[in-house]
Amino acid sequence: MAIKVSAVRWLTFVGLTVVGVLVLAVAVTWIWLRGSLPLLEGELETGKLNSPATIYRDTQGIPLIESEDRSSIAFALGFLHAQERFFQMDLLRRNSAGELSELFGAVALEHDREIRLHQFRQRAERNIKEMSPTHRRILKKYVQGVNSGLQQLGRLPWEYALLRRQPEPWTAADSMLTIFSMYLTLQSHNGNHERRDTALAKLLPADLYQFFFPAGGSWDAPLIGDARPPVTLPSTPIAALLKDDTTIAYREMTSDDQVFGSNNWVVGGALSGHGSAILADDMHLSLGVPNIWYRAGWQIPGTDRHMRGATLPGGPLVVVGSNGLVAWGFTNTMGDWGDLIPLEVNEAGDRYRTPDGWRAFIVDREEIVIKGEKPETLLVHKTIWGPVVAEDYSGTPLAYRWVAHDLQGGNINLLQMEGVETAEEALDLGPLLGIPHQNLVVGDSRGNIGWTVGGAIPRRVGLDGSRSVSWADGTAFWDGYLAAEEQPRLYNPPSHRIWTANARTMDGPFLQLMGDQGYALGARQQQIRDDLFARESFDEGDMLDIQLDQRAIFLHRWQQQLLTLLKNDKRYEAVLEQIENWGAQASADSVGYRIVRNYRLKFLELTTAPLLTHMQRRQADFAFGSLKRQLEYAAWEMQTMEPAHLLNPDFESWRALKLAALDSVLTRMAEGGRPLAEQTWGVQNTAEIRHPLGRAVEVVNWFTAMPADQLSGDSHLPRVQSSRSGASQRMVVAPGREQEAIFHMATGQSAHPLSPFFANGHRDWVEGNPSPLKEQPARYTLLLK
Repeated sequence: MAIKVSAVRWLTFVGLTVVGVLVLAVAVTWIWLRGSLPLLEGELETGKLNSPATIYRDTQGIPLIESEDRSSIAFALGFLHAQERFFQMDLLRRNSAGELSELFGAVALEHDREIRLHQFRQRAERNIKEMSPTHRRILKKYVQGVNSGLQQLGRLPWEYALLRRQPEPWTAADSMLTIFSMYLTLQSHNGNHERRDTALAKLLPADLYQFFFPAGGSWDAPLIGDARPPVTLPSTPIAALLKDDTTIAYREMTSDDQVFGSNNWVVGGALSGHGSAILADDMHLSLGVPNIWYRAGWQIPGTDRHMRGATLPGGPLVVVGSNGLVAWGFTNTMGDWGDLIPLEVNEAGDRYRTPDGWRAFIVDREEIVIKGEKPETLLVHKTIWGPVVAEDYSGTPLAYRWVAHDLQGGNINLLQMEGVETAEEALDLGPLLGIPHQNLVVGDSRGNIGWTVGGAIPRRVGLDGSRSVSWADGTAFWDGYLAAEEQPRLYNPPSHRIWTANARTMDGPFLQLMGDQGYALGARQQQIRDDLFARESFDEGDMLDIQLDQRAIFLHRWQQQLLTLLKNDKRYEAVLEQIENWGAQASADSVGYRIVRNYRLKFLELTTAPLLTHMQRRQADFAFGSLKRQLEYAAWEMQTMEPAHLLNPDFESWRALKLAALDSVLTRMAEGGRPLAEQTWGVQNTAEIRHPLGRAVEVVNWFTAMPADQLSGDSHLPRVQSSRSGASQRMVVAPGREQEAIFHMATGQSAHPLSPFFANGHRDWVEGNPSPLKEQPARYTLLLK
């Protein structure tokens, strides 16, 4: 008995000791983390400002900056960015500079090797020198604000303690690098779409290429032009691509329309009831902690108006928002803004042919610093057109001519949005914006609306950019950039409606100017268009309803096909019931939606596997990439027509292929151990919104990861949503009526887990609650002297 009592006492002692150690560890961590919390209240003498700046924050941490001097506002915004988001800013600059290995070690080395070829840090420094004095002055003051904000933290941001690194001071070039980082997110750094498309066009029989990879079809909903005609069945049998002993290669088909892009639309004052245009914008990007955007507003000096919207930490401007007279939003154009050039090289490989004869490559040496290892030297081979970035399927080196490399590709001219007073003035800025090319959609307080391309458009001569062609004989080249009057533009259309969603917006000559680098299918854009034409008047709530539209219109016909396939098949009675009662929405609680959606993707995978096998014989790492976004047209023809000569030879019949696709989906769903009735779309589409360090260090997720919410929405409908990407923000605003405007943002303002602004607003984003764009009454006030 005494032994048992002693054992109990010993176990109790051990348990209490463990608990005590854990409590102590939590307390120490809490105290340590508090040291890097931002400064919220009081007064601070900066010694840097031309005029004092007051920062008012509401309970969500949304700041409103007031000052009589624009440079002082830039300082205050830089101060805020550094205090709340410096580590994020550091990752953005390192991402485009190819300097992540210095922070994370060899795990980032392959990325740095690819990106360093573009020498973006050198380009950033060049672009800063060419800026106007006004922009350089504002940027200089922003940089001072960033470094002041970093210095004013009691401790360095907590991420640096985990990495055992000291942050480098911020520079003006770093701000330019954040723009280049967005290029890497929204455009290809190696021309992969063109490289793959050129290979497919050359290596596939022409009729198979045209059938599987059309330029568009019935789902198109352009602003100018019509949908494309339907595809026609090819005559070449699919088996012609295979050899007798070929083992067919299969690669899982993830969402064919996973596009880092966005939705936006605008209606004119004739439809708003109050005379002002109403604009909606939601930008689709990777979701993480913190959000890529930082909400902010400030007084526009010399006026009674304010800027409000989403800023990108790293720069002194609003990316999308309203200035009180004009509102604007962006979606990725998916146009063609770079050309791969196959080089004609000599036998030694050290010279290439140009219109002026043979030239030697310029070879620069780039040193990549690697944490914990010796630096690596990378040789960058440069041509008169751009760096050598890849090889084609035949081993020919490819140089890259890319807008991002030129002065026109990177600037802070978006600052000028603060001064525009009409939609026309905003459209005039389009060609001047040094950003990854966007559909710039605008509306003003007078009810005018418009669209253009935000970004410089190259003037191509002797080529249309759709294929990689040699420039060696001088017949193909870029002749500068289009003037403002030459750029595509749409102003006050008779319908009073404009919409874009990463699909084709133009036809005819305008499409030739924009080109194609992987347009989205168009189903999402078409659903938005149809939503707009289903109403004759709008308010802000109506626009939010469209942003949250999760109806599965695109998949309806696939659902009907599955019902026909399984009719009277008793083996699938339970499955049939779920498909029949799918709710016709990408709803988190729908089992049937998950089945139909994944069945279609598996069908695409099985039917296109012979093409993939054929291409991988010539290029081992070949993948369809963005080219799979138009596979729907061929897939639907095969689903309905069941052409015998296009059947994957691994299957004896089309019915066998279809059931194999369905069985694969059901097998994957059964792996979770739950009964079919519980295997909802939300189970698959569960949020994984984490801090970048949480991907490698699980303990970081304990105090930074967002809740694992089961999310409604998907990629082929307006409410775009996956577990790790989707609408990074939603905005609805009528300029001049900001008090009625709506803004959602995943996660929250601050990256600090102990901040009162950490995850504030996230629940509104998850649930779609109409939270305000305009900052609410001030809770904290900080005066920068």
